Amino acid sequence: MKKTNPTVLARRRRKLRFIKKIRGTASRPRLCVYRSNKHIYAQIVDDGETRTLAAASTMSKELASLADKRATKEAAQKVGELIAKKALERNIQKVVFDRNGFLYHGRIRAVADAAREAGLEF
Repeated sequence: MKKTNPTVLARRRRKLRFIKKIRGTASRPRLCVYRSNKHIYAQIVDDGETRTLAAASTMSKELASLADKRATKEAAQKVGELIAKKALERNIQKVVFDRNGFLYHGRIRAVADAAREAGLEF
């Protein structure tokens, strides 16, 4: 039997708890955030059509200047600003925030705060 990291298991349990409650619709899509050790990713998803409407990450061409600072709060803020800009270009003002089982702290919070300041409503 494969042993798994307890931190990863705890995140999966939290994620399953929230998946039941959070759904993205056409009028209010879901802003899903994923954090790895080196990067942070954000995408806006319409769960009704199972379609990604906009995406941004620290690997995006627009954020190429962050090459050596990808795992920082500043990079997370830039990702939040970029995803909000892309959402507003597609006339998406309101979203549901999905922290994907991660604690609302650090880089996850930085993405959310930057997206709010850039014009998205949660």
